[in-house]
Amino acid sequence: MPYPLRDPADLEKLHARLPAEIPGPPVMAAHILLTGHGQVWADRLPEPRAALFSCGFHHLLRGDPAAFVPGDLERHIRGYVEAPRWFLPLLRAAFPRITPWERIVHIQSGPVLPLDAAAVARRLRPDDGLPDSLRWVADTWGGTDGLLAGGLAWGSFVRGRLVAVACPFLVGHVYEELAVATEPAFRRRGLATACVLRLCADIRRRGRVPSWTASRGNLPSRRLAWACGFRSVREDVHYAVGTDSGQPGLPLAA
Repeated sequence: MPYPLRDPADLEKLHARLPAEIPGPPVMAAHILLTGHGQVWADRLPEPRAALFSCGFHHLLRGDPAAFVPGDLERHIRGYVEAPRWFLPLLRAAFPRITPWERIVHIQSGPVLPLDAAAVARRLRPDDGLPDSLRWVADTWGGTDGLLAGGLAWGSFVRGRLVAVACPFLVGHVYEELAVATEPAFRRRGLATACVLRLCADIRRRGRVPSWTASRGNLPSRRLAWACGFRSVREDVHYAVGTDSGQPGLPLAA
């Protein structure tokens, strides 16, 4: 059975053994260390051979898959998994159905299209809350209160109603991975763009690089990323596991 890592010193040692940080979901490892949100399990202490990082419904596997058995994953994983291909036999042994999810990872490195002057965004406060349709953006912060307490999210309002939000989904040492969501009836008005650009300015002031991961088939997300200056740097695959349908129904980025 994997050991939970709670001591910051143990987390620091584990993080030091990981490859250099790259943009996208692998930022989760640093996010747990830096924010305290999420959980980490290792096969043994000291000198772990493999580790499982989890934030809500999002998971990251690293190391030697031989260090875990299928039951280890069944107990701790439900949702989306990012893992090297050599973990696939273990995942298939643990879960009856695995649904691949092709993703494109971007960083902000290109020109930004002009912002609609009518689109306004402001920093969200703890008392703003999040409507049900947008709450998934707080999944890696332990919920809405955890996200809004840090003052890191930006929102756009229509007649006093919060309809678009952008926030760091994962905070790393080098990159901050964005989450962006807009209520369907208020899309294509520049509201999300206003949130994203203000968030990216924040991230740059913190000395980090904004990153954005979108499903290959999510063209609205990819168009919004392009308009905000994001350009693709690599492709990867996630796996939806641990539910009867194989689809937990929670997006990583809209």
